[in-house]
Amino acid sequence: MTDLIQAGKDLKEASSAAILIHGRGASAQSIISLKSYLKLKDFALLAPQAEGNTWYPYSFMAPDESNQQSLKKSLGKIQKAFDQIVKKGIPTERIYLIGFSQGACLSLEFAALNAQKLGGVVAFTGGLIGEKLQPEKYKGNFDGTPVFIGSSNRDFHVPLTRIEESAQLLEKMGASVKTLIFDDPEHTIREEELEWVNEHLLS
Repeated sequence: MTDLIQAGKDLKEASSAAILIHGRGASAQSIISLKSYLKLKDFALLAPQAEGNTWYPYSFMAPDESNQQSLKKSLGKIQKAFDQIVKKGIPTERIYLIGFSQGACLSLEFAALNAQKLGGVVAFTGGLIGEKLQPEKYKGNFDGTPVFIGSSNRDFHVPLTRIEESAQLLEKMGASVKTLIFDDPEHTIREEELEWVNEHLLS
């Protein structure tokens, strides 16, 4: 299985790019299908593939050392895709990170560790990674980067408290954060989330 799938416009021709990050047990190919639901027609799309379809083995809130090795490798894959986009001349403020579940957590974590002006970060059910949040490990400033986090108030994998803590920390780092929280038990991407992202972040 390839480490990276590319779709949409060629990087040489695109003025914007998105890195799409799949969830646990899914694949780069599956997350690329979001192009049918999001306004990404003129984007270059890059979807890294996790080893064994999993970015890190345990919960994103497990003790840090249990995920550390895999997480470092996974963040490296996102960095590689990001560098590939920048190398082709696309400015960082036209680069978007979009992820679901594990991929949403990874999107937020990568963005926070490399805080700068981005096109946007879209986290469909996710929060910053770690047993406890450690603000001191995040440097830089988002300079108004829009960040979207959508989830359920009863999600089995991602507690609402972690989403709220993540949103507060990202705002302190200069991000413009929007959370949409639904009263249902579903671990999914909802139509309302897609609509909000299309209207406010990708239009």
